[in-house]
Amino acid sequence: MADTTKGEYYYGMGRRKTAVARVRLFPNGDGNVIVNGKTSQVYFGQREALTATAVAPLRLLEIAEQYNMTVRVVGGGTSGQAGAIRHGVARALLRINPEFKLALRKAGFLTRDPRMKERKKPGLKRARKAPQYTKR
Repeated sequence: MADTTKGEYYYGMGRRKTAVARVRLFPNGDGNVIVNGKTSQVYFGQREALTATAVAPLRLLEIAEQYNMTVRVVGGGTSGQAGAIRHGVARALLRINPEFKLALRKAGFLTRDPRMKERKKPGLKRARKAPQYTKR
């Protein structure tokens, strides 16, 4: 495994729900993905779809094997974290080559997903569920 702690890298920050990912892409790599100090297979466990989500921008551009990636991600659950990583990777790729923007935008990887958990309102049981209405 190549030493990814030193040298030039490209940075991108991604967000999804309450998860925040700080992504570093190291050129001349071999496709290694390190998330919070663990490989992506160990970090995401049996859910390989989450690893696929995280590296989707690299696969779209067919450059997944050319970069090593280290990620620090906090907050949210595993699905939101994978989405945050995908957003961060897409932003880092723009720093590498601005010509990637059209393909990444078309695939929807540059758009920050604004959906968040709605807060509970006073007088209601949950965000929208009201107490049962009784006429008499």
